[in-house]
Amino acid sequence: MAGGRALLLLPLLLSALLVQIRASDPLFYEPFDESFEGKWVVSGKDDYKGLWKHEKSDGHEDYGLLVSEKAKKYAIIKELDEPVTLKDGTVVLQFEVRLQNGLECGGAYIKYIRPQDAAWDAKEFDNDTPYTIMFGPDKCGSTNKVHFILKHKNPKTGKYVEHHLKFPPSVPYDKLSHVYTAILKPDNEVRILVDGEEKKKANFLSADDFEPALIPSKTIPDPDDKKPEDWDERAKIPDPDAVKPDDWDEDAPMEIEDEEATKPEGWLDDEPEEIDDPEAIKPEDWDDEEDGEWEAPKIDNPKCEEAPGCGEWKRPMKQNPAYKGKWHAPLIDNPNYKGIWKPQEIPNPEYFELDKPDFDPIAAIGIEIWTMQDGILFDNILIADDEKVATSILEKTWKPKYEVEKEKEKAEEAAAAGADGLSEFQKKIFDVLYKIADIPFLEPYKTKIIDVIEKGEKQPNITIGIVVSIVVVLVTVLFKILFGSKKPVAPVKPVAEVKKPKTNESDAAGSSGDKEDEKEEEEKEEAAAPRRRSRRET
Repeated sequence: MAGGRALLLLPLLLSALLVQIRASDPLFYEPFDESFEGKWVVSGKDDYKGLWKHEKSDGHEDYGLLVSEKAKKYAIIKELDEPVTLKDGTVVLQFEVRLQNGLECGGAYIKYIRPQDAAWDAKEFDNDTPYTIMFGPDKCGSTNKVHFILKHKNPKTGKYVEHHLKFPPSVPYDKLSHVYTAILKPDNEVRILVDGEEKKKANFLSADDFEPALIPSKTIPDPDDKKPEDWDERAKIPDPDAVKPDDWDEDAPMEIEDEEATKPEGWLDDEPEEIDDPEAIKPEDWDDEEDGEWEAPKIDNPKCEEAPGCGEWKRPMKQNPAYKGKWHAPLIDNPNYKGIWKPQEIPNPEYFELDKPDFDPIAAIGIEIWTMQDGILFDNILIADDEKVATSILEKTWKPKYEVEKEKEKAEEAAAAGADGLSEFQKKIFDVLYKIADIPFLEPYKTKIIDVIEKGEKQPNITIGIVVSIVVVLVTVLFKILFGSKKPVAPVKPVAEVKKPKTNESDAAGSSGDKEDEKEEEEKEEAAAPRRRSRRET
């Protein structure tokens, strides 16, 4: 009897075991232990001249997919054996990237490609290839973010719309290996992790989390509605009954001569302020016919340095007490004021309701970037339906490398600190300031704040000035939020820079993606003012 029960339970146990084994397997995993050739397809489009290489990570025996050349466009794609659906259950997107030479301007993100037409060839992969999700670091000019972009199809129009995650995390400011993870949950939640630490949590259906909102507004301004010609939007108007006072002189100058001023004693009226340099000598190769008549360069008259002044003395100007400027009638409340006109709202023809995003499946994984830095190394690209699988791979592959890199970085910083570098106390201060820069309500000032912090890291003697500048901004913004002040927020004041001999910097850079024209402008700005990378940590 007992043996019969055991036989009945055996299939159930085997089934449970198979489910457990299946759950522990990733849906896709590329560790790049072997060459990518034959498995990944490099784009055959003419724009993509960048050379991909299968190389070791600097200081490790671990291999990855390397961006090997500067100022190039790169595109490579791997088609999945089976499309990955995003509509049911948890899906984890994770990959590792190391910016071995830093990242001044460029992308290091991955595109998760939706199914293409049957006739589509992977060698046609380019910037226009439709994707479902774009995820990963991007930094250039004012752009500094870990992108999460969803392309979602509007069921009413059939058009795909790009939805960007609001206030995404910043890209770590170092040359270490980092892991980027996006966890998509069945309850419409998405979590963004960097190195296993949650940096952002959002809801796909929340207008507060994505721009534009996934679900359009129910109403829109009527495009055919026009403002009536007699609509008056002026809250105040000049008083039509006001009359300019008789004693108002509009022609009176703002400044007049100070009649009480007297010429200082010792003023040298006959001495010019500048004289010919008596030590200047006409060059031997000067040709009067070709170069014109030679004239000695001018220098300040040394006699004027000892006297109150030289040349013709003129009375100084002072403010005219009779000056009133142009007269304007005082403003009064406009009796015809109707407020600011807005078109009437009408039902939005593109509005739809949705309980869950209608994700397209992931049919391929592509890397399509435009970067000015080389040394970008991709590794351990993963798609899984279990968070534990992603965490396990992170712990086994990334963490040991990161700890080695971190120890090496600390040793280098300690050596630098011994020679006009940052003290441990200063490092902690700058780490806190970087976290302050990431506060969402400081987003409009983030780039300027980070610029000031980076200057402080290069010049430790101005740390106190940096702290004061950022605290002023923080307090001003908080005051505005709490009390509704209309005063403009105080900008981050540049701290006086200690002049040092100039050193050559690496070429400035440009980024990739759907906005190439904007990136080109940012490249020019970067080229005009290249910046050194800071030691910012996540």
